Amino acid sequence: MLWELVRGRKLLGSKFRRQAPIGRFIVDFLCHERARVVEADGPIHVDRVEYDAEREAWLARQGFTVLRFSNAQVLSEPHAVQRRILATLSRLAGEGRGEGTSGGAMPSGSPRTSP
Repeated sequence: MLWELVRGRKLLGSKFRRQAPIGRFIVDFLCHERARVVEADGPIHVDRVEYDAEREAWLARQGFTVLRFSNAQVLSEPHAVQRRILATLSRLAGEGRGEGTSGGAMPSGSPRTSP
C-alpha cells in the first residue's frame, strides 16, 4: 500500500526504491536523491525500540531523514501519510543530504519527524 503512494515519482518527482540497503541496514523505502527514508512499522517494532533508535541514529549520521509510520496508519489514513511524506520532501527540497534529522520511535502509531 505505501509503495503505491510513493512509486513512479508521484511526490515532487522523487524516486523511491523499496527494500533498499544502506550500510548494514535494509530500509523499507529510500529516496536517495533527497536522503529520505520511509519506514512502515508492524507490531514487531514495539519490542525493537532500542534497535530502531540505534538504526535511526546511524542513518541520521549518514545524512538521512527518517519518517516512520505504523502499518495501521498506512492502511487507515493513506492520504495523510502521503501528505506527510510530501510535506517533508517539500520542506527540505533543495537542501540535499546532510540535515541529519531523524524520526523517533512511534509509541502511538503517529509518525514523527524532527523539525
